[in-house]
Amino acid sequence: MNHDPAQGRSWQLITAALTATMGPGRGRAQWTVFLCPVHEADGQHHNPSLGVRYDPAEGKTIVRCFAHCDDKDVLDKVGLRVRDMWDRLPERNPNQPHHRGQRRPQSRAQQAQRQRVSLVDKAIDYARLPIPSKPDLGEAIGPTENVCTYVYRQPDGRIEGAVTRRSTPHQLGDQKSFTQARWNGTDWEHTGFAPLPYRLPEVLAAVHTGREIYVCEGEKDVTRAFEAGHIATCNAMGASSWTDEHAQWLHGAGRVIVVADRDRPGYLHAAKVAHTLHGHVGEVRVLQAAAGKDLSDHLDAGHGFEDLEMVPYLDRHYRQPPQQQQQRINRSR
Repeated sequence: MNHDPAQGRSWQLITAALTATMGPGRGRAQWTVFLCPVHEADGQHHNPSLGVRYDPAEGKTIVRCFAHCDDKDVLDKVGLRVRDMWDRLPERNPNQPHHRGQRRPQSRAQQAQRQRVSLVDKAIDYARLPIPSKPDLGEAIGPTENVCTYVYRQPDGRIEGAVTRRSTPHQLGDQKSFTQARWNGTDWEHTGFAPLPYRLPEVLAAVHTGREIYVCEGEKDVTRAFEAGHIATCNAMGASSWTDEHAQWLHGAGRVIVVADRDRPGYLHAAKVAHTLHGHVGEVRVLQAAAGKDLSDHLDAGHGFEDLEMVPYLDRHYRQPPQQQQQRINRSR
């Protein structure tokens, strides 16, 4: 276990609580993995599926159960709260009240985060995207079946892990779900794997040759892009799971087109992808389907890749090189 103070207070607090409750963690890629106190505390043998990682830019410790237990439930089990994921939350000094017009100094990371959230809010408001709600599909009427499996590979083609798309029939429709597995060289472990982009060998070849690359929200859309002759990628496990580690593999690309799903999580995901690539690739575009929700719907409606539409606010912002944005900000002051 790494107890380097540079990891931050939240890291020390969370890893100490997990170690005391579940035993020591072990390193795996960028994560330290523990047994999950929510679903792996029964005393039986498990492959640890709770990943913990420190983000120094945000001063935050990320807690992610790869079997989808909620981070709040995980922290509850070890006597902590969600606020303990941050090294320090801003607090008002009761002896020095915050007056209107005064602003606390912010780090560059905080300023960038605030700007990104503001842009997404504007885009969502302009597109009039509804607040998401989980549909009521009724009772399950059949067993869960595997629909397809997507294999993730290391740069040299070696298998790293896989995501399996599953479907469970209900009274009012099918409910989809996803599971992960990691290949240890001889067998599959039912746990998360390193944060590698999907179709990584092809993506690296595209970076080297200067081909444009599409970043979608899921493996199904990536497959459709490849079938149409384009290079595409995504991260495992959906819209909230893209990280800087995924983005680093695309650094140096000539042009990256982020295809946003037409919903709130899709816009948030697209903004995060674009933010991690901005200034690290030649050009970033943020586009969306002209019909339907995602790239597959867009293609099924008879549209081509040239028909993808700009996402309001996001495309214009990230299309500009960072230095031009700063010049525009300075002129407006």
